[in-house]
Amino acid sequence: MEFSPRAIFLDMDGTILNHSNRVTIHTKEIIDQLRNRGLLVFIATGRSYDEIKGVVPDGFQVDGYITSNGMAGYIGEKTAFEHSLSKELVERIIEKARENKVYYELFPYGTDRITLKQDQSYVEAEINDPKPDDVGINEWLSRKQAIKEEIVWADHIVGDKYSKFYFFARTKDHINKWKNELNLLKKEIDFTTSISSLHNVEVMVANINKATGIKQILEKFNLTESEIMAIGDSDNDIPMLKFVHFSVAMKNAPEHIKDLADDVTEFTCDEDGVYQYLRKHFIL
Repeated sequence: MEFSPRAIFLDMDGTILNHSNRVTIHTKEIIDQLRNRGLLVFIATGRSYDEIKGVVPDGFQVDGYITSNGMAGYIGEKTAFEHSLSKELVERIIEKARENKVYYELFPYGTDRITLKQDQSYVEAEINDPKPDDVGINEWLSRKQAIKEEIVWADHIVGDKYSKFYFFARTKDHINKWKNELNLLKKEIDFTTSISSLHNVEVMVANINKATGIKQILEKFNLTESEIMAIGDSDNDIPMLKFVHFSVAMKNAPEHIKDLADDVTEFTCDEDGVYQYLRKHFIL
C-alpha cells in the first residue's frame, strides 16, 4: 500500500470485533502503536456509544468515535455532534413494528435501550433457540445478551432524543417484509435505513450515515477525505468505504463489499485481520 494516511477509521462488528463480539488485545496494541507514531485512529460503528465499552479490552483508546451509523460523534467522552430521531417517527415505527411483530430496540441518548413491555413476548420469541443456520453467531449472541441484560422493558417511550432504532428477525422473509413496510413509511416521514446483516435493519435520521459522520469528525481535526483510510465489512460501511481516499474490506466481507474496496485483508475478523493488516502496512 503506497498511500500514507493521517487518519484511519475502523468499523467494529465483523472488522475489529470477532464473531465472539470481542476486540482482541492484539488489536488494542496495534492501535496504541499507530497512535504513538502520530496516526489518528477512529471507530466508525453502527453500535451506540454505550455498547462499546463492553466489547473492548481494558485501556482501549482511540481519538474519537462515530456511533449509530453516523448519528453521533465523540472525541474522548465529549460529544462532538449528535442527531436525533423525532418522537413522532419513533411512535409511528413502534406502532408498525407491533403490527408486524418485529423485534426492536430503541436507543435513547444517555440511557439504556428500551423495548415496550407490551411487545416483550414476541420480541423474546424471536431469539428462542435453536439459532437459525443463516443468522450470524455474533448477532445472535448480541440479541441474547440484550434480552438478558441490556434492554429495559418500559411501560412507555422514555426520553426525547434517540440515536437509532435496531430491528431483527430470525427469518429473511420477515425482515424483508419489514424493510418494505419501512420504505412505505418513508413516503410519509423521511429517514434513512441501513443494514449490517441479512437479518437486521436500522433506522437513522434522513441522509445520515458513516460518511456524513466522518465528515463532521474531519472538521474537528482539520482533515480532508484525501488523508484518510477506512476498514469495514458490510453494507452499512459502503458510504464510508466510498468516501475515504483508500478503502479496505475484510476477508470475511461479502463479495460486493470487496469489489468496491481498494484492498482486502489477508485474514478474517476471527484471525485478527485488522491487526495483521495494520501491522504489515504500518509497523513492519
